[in-house]
Amino acid sequence: MSAVLTGVPLTGAAAMLGTVFGLGVVATAYGVVRRVAPDETSGFWPRVAGWLPTHWTTRRVMVAVAVGVVAGVLTTWPVAAVLTTVAILTLPGLLGPDGAAARRTERMEALATWTEMLRDTLSAAAGLEQAVLATAAIAPAALECELAELASSVRSGRPLSVAVRSFAEDVHDPLADVVVAALVMATTQQANKLGPLLGELADSVREQVAMRQRIDAGRAGIRTGVRVTVIVTLGMVLGLVVFNRPYLEPFNTLAGQAVLAVVGALFAASFTHLTVIGRLDEPVRLIGPASAATESGVAQGGTW
Repeated sequence: MSAVLTGVPLTGAAAMLGTVFGLGVVATAYGVVRRVAPDETSGFWPRVAGWLPTHWTTRRVMVAVAVGVVAGVLTTWPVAAVLTTVAILTLPGLLGPDGAAARRTERMEALATWTEMLRDTLSAAAGLEQAVLATAAIAPAALECELAELASSVRSGRPLSVAVRSFAEDVHDPLADVVVAALVMATTQQANKLGPLLGELADSVREQVAMRQRIDAGRAGIRTGVRVTVIVTLGMVLGLVVFNRPYLEPFNTLAGQAVLAVVGALFAASFTHLTVIGRLDEPVRLIGPASAATESGVAQGGTW
């Protein structure tokens, strides 16, 4: 294999490619480390692994590193290896559909449906615990696992206030916190007006769902523009590499590699900015992580 940079010995080129491969191996090792909650994280490597996106699976990182190394060997550019690895890790989420927003909208709709089911069951003179157990058995698919866990906790004898707090933590959604807050208050105070309150909460959740759907429709234009920009840019680069390689000869120098790194960083920053401006800020949650005292049933107030 020829040297990576003009005038650079073969050993130097091999060292640079080896460095890129080594960084990829380290990144793969980070992905292997189990991600734990921030309060349970100890040590340097688990903290670093916790910073990585959860969708960066070990397999995905390994594929990205392998393709990056191949790109570096074919182009003889170390910077191309790094940029290819980063692109494979980040571009699928940028170019593909916004799955996270779709899943959250689906869960919000399921939350509204379950809230209405609770209201209707309570109107039939059933107790709150019985209503929770009855509705969990016919739970909407998007919340099936969380409601099954809630029903299991209630059957095991845990206080309902503690069980619904755990449910709020499993769902991890500010709107679910509002519903759970109403249920917790109903377990300690009069619950004769809980049914109408749940109906109002369900209507509010459905309004939030409609608003998010309108916002998602507006964001679709931004995401389409980003897709077109990325595809055109990558197509132009690939076309130059395949059909007009002499045009790219300036990048075979050390200065050319530095310029390529700067250009790649600018593109990455611009794509990141486009992603950020199209992201919704989530409201502050009302219910925090359950404390040990609440879990044991000692504290009744909980963490709010």
